[in-house]
Amino acid sequence: MKSLIITIMLTGMFTTAFAQDSTILYLWPGTVPGETVVKHPPKITDNHQGNVTRLTDVTNPSLTVFLPKANRRNGAAVLVCPGGGYSILAINLEGYEIAHWLNHLGFAAFVLEYRVPDDRAGALQDAQRAMRVIQSRAKEWNLNPEKIGVMGFSAGGSLSARISTEYAHNWYSPVDRADSFSSRPGFAVLIYPAYLDEGPDHSLTPELKIHDHTPPMFIFQTADDPYGNSSLVMAAALRNAKAPFELHIYPKGHHGYGLRKGNPAAEEWPPLAAKWLEKQIKK
Repeated sequence: MKSLIITIMLTGMFTTAFAQDSTILYLWPGTVPGETVVKHPPKITDNHQGNVTRLTDVTNPSLTVFLPKANRRNGAAVLVCPGGGYSILAINLEGYEIAHWLNHLGFAAFVLEYRVPDDRAGALQDAQRAMRVIQSRAKEWNLNPEKIGVMGFSAGGSLSARISTEYAHNWYSPVDRADSFSSRPGFAVLIYPAYLDEGPDHSLTPELKIHDHTPPMFIFQTADDPYGNSSLVMAAALRNAKAPFELHIYPKGHHGYGLRKGNPAAEEWPPLAAKWLEKQIKK
């Protein structure tokens, strides 16, 4: 209980605008798989450049739940994976702000605090567990289990791609009833994804197994993004596998812009993604 109170206090320090409509759920009721450090609240780094709150040292992965107003709910949900190079989490820019945008569209949003720094295996376990927890409580939140997707930015886009292509494998031993549910996302949104081209000669990262049952994907990136090849190789793999996808490459915007105004790419992708998401939930 003490750690829960501390975490809420820390969250409140930089998310006062969101405090009244969010709830924190911890993913692992007991020991976190592969984690040797005692659970403790994440650390806020001293780097606040760009008005971005950066979390690191995540040992107790969690979901922050944002539910839309009752009159806006569409019965769908999105697991939101912030980026940060698998080193930090840009928790406001690519987490809470995205959740509120999704709420406005009618989606329930679940912002994932996955393990950082430098724990890609743990991050995948956290994402898989998060999707199963959401599925297991879909009825409680009035969600359609088939309309629960994932959305990620930068490293979070990498994580979203990984859970969308590796869902058939159990990445941890079951801990409770939630782990009997599927971890396959109903759809995936990758915004300026990174690390998808770690194969030979910058080809598709080998762990990403694309096939015709891969969830539909929306991909957005810019030509001047240093990680831009990630979108190209992913789109090529999806096309070859005859898996549905929509790809947008814009000229400028660079990387890490979220949906804040002032960057042309940040103003372009939200309406495109919103239109695509609407199609997914009407299928």
